[in-house]
Amino acid sequence: MNMSAGDGKSERLVVIGGDAAGMSAASQARRLKGPDELEIVAFERGHFSSYSACGIPYWVGGDVTGRDALIARTPEEHRARDIDLRMRTEVTEIDVAGGRVHARDVDSGAESWTSYDKLVIGTGARPIRPELPGIDAPGVHGVQTLDDGQALLDTLARTRGRRAVVVGAGYIGVEMAEALINRGYEVTVVNRGREPMSTLDPDMGRMVHRAMEGLGITMVNDAEVTGVLTGDDGRVRAVATRDAEFPADVVVLGIGVRPETGLAAAAGLPLGAHGGLLTDLAMRVRGHENIWAGGDCVEVLDLVSGQERHIPLGTHANKHGQVVGTNVGGGYATFPGVVGTAVSKVCDLEIARTGLREKDALRAGLRFVTVTVESTSRAGYYPNASPMTVKMLAERRTGRLLGVQIVGREGAGKRVDIAAVALTAGMTVEQMTALDLGYAPPFSPVWDPVLVAARKAAREVERQR
Repeated sequence: MNMSAGDGKSERLVVIGGDAAGMSAASQARRLKGPDELEIVAFERGHFSSYSACGIPYWVGGDVTGRDALIARTPEEHRARDIDLRMRTEVTEIDVAGGRVHARDVDSGAESWTSYDKLVIGTGARPIRPELPGIDAPGVHGVQTLDDGQALLDTLARTRGRRAVVVGAGYIGVEMAEALINRGYEVTVVNRGREPMSTLDPDMGRMVHRAMEGLGITMVNDAEVTGVLTGDDGRVRAVATRDAEFPADVVVLGIGVRPETGLAAAAGLPLGAHGGLLTDLAMRVRGHENIWAGGDCVEVLDLVSGQERHIPLGTHANKHGQVVGTNVGGGYATFPGVVGTAVSKVCDLEIARTGLREKDALRAGLRFVTVTVESTSRAGYYPNASPMTVKMLAERRTGRLLGVQIVGREGAGKRVDIAAVALTAGMTVEQMTALDLGYAPPFSPVWDPVLVAARKAAREVERQR
């Protein structure tokens, strides 16, 4: 069956992927062009559209009451806006020369070709599943989509044992470890790094380590998983490293994700060093006038280092979608890049970072100074003031801010936004000291902790000139 743009429609937009980037692009394009000007067909291989993957750990842990709370817009709502969203339909091939995509209905197996005038690729990312013995055994779960989250909850409901092993200690690994603790599991986190949260420098990650142990989580660092062991029934029974075995009734993979770009690679579209699609500032795939991409399947420019990076975050995906939809709909918008801002928590410990870590700065060939300061979230005399640690990197010669990491209690994490704005503006640490930030004892000391760090960094830059 071949479907072509026609039937009175001037153009057809095809979108691959029904989550943040793809459906944001479709929705924005629809705002700009009505159905008589632009037909929109979107394909999603899963059961859900336009949902918050970032909320899955909180759904699993019981903080979010139900799955539907994570869904921003249902397929029916998209269809009501004249977007032909086809669920449980997987695109298996992109024919760039022919301007068409091949799709297969996941449930019936029916196949068809659909032509396009404009194509948006929002295929997202997939959890890393290392090629290890037993990695595909029942009871081993990656957590990237709502379908993944539902599959994990189904396993937890069926499993009698209460022992969980989380492999990896990045954002997903740490958040899933806390979620499983909240569900009454004994949790062991096996991490190959020196400390959890490799997005932080190890000295800051050590604070996260202590907080996780305070929750009752067993942290095993500097450990490489060699396989997943199974019982007579074929289900997971333990995770093995070179030195030990850790009993498990369920295993969650929190190793990270890779761009889902198999379709794009097979179609000959350009990929970067991290496996993500390469786009221009308008999020148009390089070298292809009528193909755009966004979300976790693309690489983006790091405004601090000047290098391409893969940073899979929902904030970026939604912005990409807005940019793509504007351009597809006849307007003009750009996505200039990112500074790498992220925030998370373990219990009441807030963890935030933006810009470069020490190893990022070294890799970029930058000479830098680092300072670390201890402060409080509020004026020290105000009730419930809590400790906070701020680490700051600045370029040695110019004093340009390079990165900030914050670990602390309530009121700590979102302070990273000050640094994110300063990084985007290319400010020096000396310039930061003059920022006119809000102050009152319930919210901050007279000198905000980020500005205390900036003052110390400015002195260190001056000393080393």
